[in-house]
Amino acid sequence: MEIIKTDSLVKDYDLGKIKVRALDGVDIVIESGEFVAIMGPSGSGKSTLMHIIGCLDSPSEGEYYLDGLLVSQMERRKLAAVRNAKIGFVFQSFNLLPHLNVLKNVELPLMYAGMGSKERNRQARNILDSVGLSDRLRHKPSELSGGQRQRVAIARAIVNSPSILLADEPTGNLDSTSGGDILEIFGQLHRQGNTVIIVTHDPNVAERADRIIQIYDGKISDGDILG
Repeated sequence: MEIIKTDSLVKDYDLGKIKVRALDGVDIVIESGEFVAIMGPSGSGKSTLMHIIGCLDSPSEGEYYLDGLLVSQMERRKLAAVRNAKIGFVFQSFNLLPHLNVLKNVELPLMYAGMGSKERNRQARNILDSVGLSDRLRHKPSELSGGQRQRVAIARAIVNSPSILLADEPTGNLDSTSGGDILEIFGQLHRQGNTVIIVTHDPNVAERADRIIQIYDGKISDGDILG
């Protein structure tokens, strides 16, 4: 079953008198439950594509269907609700709030979803236990290693049980051991039925996926690479 489909996506950025085309007619289909890597060099358009897939940005032209719904026809409040329910994000820079402890960082998506404090505390604790951080609940992000911070970011991304997990260079700031641990967590989430999409330029990360989509200069290269 298709969970993500794009049709002739174009994304242009106006930089003063210059127009930069980041995506140039991108067509992709990702099935529910797939583990896909989107690969390409710096500036190829892979992060732009991920932002559109994650409903963080809109295409200049073309259409994007998320779980059968045409995203461009959703009003803003509904789109925000769909994004919060269906998609979890993990970024290279972690994007944790430095003044909040680990538990409060992970509770944030549940707070936005309107869950009561008692239930979100229980759910956040359970997720943090699943990524091996039950002994770090009261620590601030600055008191954690890079690998631990990324585990917190993953816990926050999956605490509301999204069906899609998007990760942009999730091991880029980590050593090889911590990076391997993070990729193993993604593998576990995939085996549990999640759709996992990792944006990367690292072939060692991409080889963990079932399928690799190559992007160069805003275009999908000829044919996907099967894992």
